[in-house]
Parts: sequence; C-alpha cells; structure tokens
Amino acid sequence: MSGEQPTSAVRRNAGSRARRAQQRPKADCGGNLKIVIGLGNPGKQYDQTRHNVGWMVLDRLAERAGWTGHARARDAAATVHGKYRDVELMLVKPTTYMNLSGVAVRKVLARQRAPLDELLVVVDDFALPLGRLRLRERGSAGSHNGLRSIIGELGNEKFARLRVGIGEPTRDARDHVLSRFLPDEQALVDEVVEAAADAVLDWAREGPNRAANRWNAWTPAAGAVEQAADDESAEQPGRVPDAPAAGGPTIIRRLTGWRKLLPRAEHDE
Repeated sequence: MSGEQPTSAVRRNAGSRARRAQQRPKADCGGNLKIVIGLGNPGKQYDQTRHNVGWMVLDRLAERAGWTGHARARDAAATVHGKYRDVELMLVKPTTYMNLSGVAVRKVLARQRAPLDELLVVVDDFALPLGRLRLRERGSAGSHNGLRSIIGELGNEKFARLRVGIGEPTRDARDHVLSRFLPDEQALVDEVVEAAADAVLDWAREGPNRAANRWNAWTPAAGAVEQAADDESAEQPGRVPDAPAAGGPTIIRRLTGWRKLLPRAEHDE
C-alpha cells in the first residue's frame, strides 16, 4: 500500500494548519517591541494569591488579546507575543520562584536585544492600599524580592515598574502576600486588574510619564462606592455603630477589612 496521502486529505490538513496559525498571536519582534514582565510564584498553591497579582494582570491582557493558551516555555519563563491594539507586545511570566525572577528577565532581554526603556515589570505592593496603582519610570527594589532579583541580574534599576496595591498586612507580611484575596475584596480586585491592564497598554503607547499621570491618580469605582456608603452611615443621626465602649474606639468592618474609628474628640486640635 502506498504511503502517500490522497490529495483531498493533504488539502484538509493544510487548511487545518493554516487555521491554527491564524489563531496564534502574530510574532513580529521587529520595531518597538514592548516587554511586560508579570511577577509571581509558580504552582497551584500560589495561584490567585496577592503575591501573584502581576500574573493576574498578564492573564487579563492575554485574555483580551485572544492569546490564552498560546504561551511557550523558554528561558525560565512562559512567554507569548504579538500585536494587540497596534502595539507589539511580549508578555512574560517568569516560572522561577519570585526571588529568582531576574534570571528570566535577563535572558528575555538578551534574546530580544531589548533596551531597558522597553521593559515594564508588574508587581504587587503591600505598601499600597488595595485598589491603588503606582507607575514609576525607575526606582529601588524596596522590600520586594522579585524586584531585588531583577536589579541584581541587570545591574540596573532604570526600568519602569507598575506596582499594584494588595493592602497593608494585618499579620506577618509573608503570610499576607501569600494569602488569597477575601471574597468581599474580589469585585475590587477585578476592577484593579482591569485598570492595571489598561495602564500597561498606556505605558506601551504613550510612555511611562503620561501613563503615570493618568493612573497614579486613579481610584476604583468599587472603592468610591464603599467610601460613599461609609460616609453616609457615619452621618446618619443617632446611629451608634457596634455599640462602642464609652470613650473608646469603634471597630467596624468595611470592604477592605477592619477599621478602628477614634472618638471625634481625639481628632480635635
């Protein structure tokens, strides 16, 4: 029996391969390729934790661009790239642990021969309240092990970073960053991740300074609704929340956690 395929079968296979190729993101590494690094830890035990919010932002961008499932493993990272909204974009998720993230970043930059001004790192920050973003053109690592690793591997801190607030720890900092968001925080988290994805695109199109001017002042609608509800409750005549002890502070639960309200007299100068 001959090993040649019938002509009709060859045509069907060729058509199937062409359709699959059209579904993949188009790779064009020429021109101004923007490289976006999302920091996180690999493994199911870290999925959707606060420390992995950088991965969550990249996942949202990949979902918007239709690139979900097209990432390839290379240079200690999962990468996908193509053109999205007229921007040549490469999304990179280091698959090392957080404190070794710099290895993947160095390898990707070397392979792409990309300058540092085409690099943006998306990272969690517990010094920022949940619901806030901070984009900077450069800066130190602070207390973040992932940024420290990148600066150590590159020997340079002159790269942009987008910090995504995950809220201040109320317990051990390590336990906090490795914890998952609470159910009553999820609506706010979803809004922040969407906003961070928009901020990444603005950085790619307009540069860090203009993007920072827009997004560093941004506040989420969920947070505004929460604040309005708190203000309305506080101003209701005769309402005494949670029956505080005489002269003592009041502890109330809000969307972002527990808050202590001091007696009004303590605020008077």
